[in-house]
Amino acid sequence: MSERLLRLAAKGSKLKGLGIITIQQQLAYKTAFVLRASFLLLILYVFVQLWTAAYSGDTERLIAGFSLKQIIWYLVFTEALTMASPQLCIRIEEEVKKGEIAVRLIRPLSYIGFHYTTYMAEALFRFFIHLAAGSAIAWCFVGAPSFGLGWANYLALSAGALTVAFLLNAIVALCAFWIEETRGLEFVLQKLNFTVGGMLLPIDLMPEWLQQICAWLPFQAVLYLPARAAVAVQDSSLLHFLAIQCIWIVVLAIAVMAIYRKGVKKLHVNGG
Repeated sequence: MSERLLRLAAKGSKLKGLGIITIQQQLAYKTAFVLRASFLLLILYVFVQLWTAAYSGDTERLIAGFSLKQIIWYLVFTEALTMASPQLCIRIEEEVKKGEIAVRLIRPLSYIGFHYTTYMAEALFRFFIHLAAGSAIAWCFVGAPSFGLGWANYLALSAGALTVAFLLNAIVALCAFWIEETRGLEFVLQKLNFTVGGMLLPIDLMPEWLQQICAWLPFQAVLYLPARAAVAVQDSSLLHFLAIQCIWIVVLAIAVMAIYRKGVKKLHVNGG
C-alpha cells in the first residue's frame, strides 16, 4: 500500500509541476492576454448596448425572470468560461500530423492526463483574467454585482464546467486519429456552446421545446448552469447542477477513453 501511495504522490507531483510550467508559459505572453481581454471588453460592450435596447433602458423590467443587470452579468460569466478554453483540437491535431504523439505516448504520464492538466492550468489562469476584465465593464454599465452566494455557486461549478468543456473538445480532437482536419468539427462544437449551451442568452429565454432539448445535452453544463446559478441563486439548486455536471463528466470521460483506445490501436496498426 505504501509503495502505491508513493507512486500516486510522485504522479501528483509531476502533474503539479506540469501545471506550474503551463502557467509560467502563459505569463510569457502578456501581449496576447491584453489583446484577448480587449476583445472581451469589445464583445461585452456590444452586448450591453443590445440588451439595454431590448430592455428599453428599464433596469426594473424582467424578461423571463431576468433583469437587465442579471443578463449583463450572466454574459460576463459565460464569456469568461468561453474564452478560458484553450485550443485543444489544434494541439492534438498538430501532434498527430507531425508524429509528436509518438513521443507523448511513451511518457510516464497518460496522454489524456497530460492534456487535461495543461488544459485546466491554462484555462483557470485565463478564466480569472477574463472574469476580472468582464466584471470591470459590467460594473461600469449596470453596477456592482449583488448575487451573494451566487459567486460561490459560480466558482463551485466553474471547475466542472471547464472539465466538461475539456471532454467535449477531447472527443472532437481525438477524431484526428481518423481525419486530418478537426477544425470543422471544432467550429460546430463552438456554435453549439454559443446557442444551445446558453452563451448568447439564458436557456430560459428560449422556446419551451428547445429548452427541453437543451436539458438533455451536455452543453448546458459548460456555460448555462454556472452562470444561472450565479445570477439567479434563489431559483437555482447547486447540488442539482453539480449532479448534472458529474453525470456528464462520467459519460463523456468514458467516451473519451473509448475513442482514445481505438485511436491508439489504429496508430499501431498503421505503424504511426
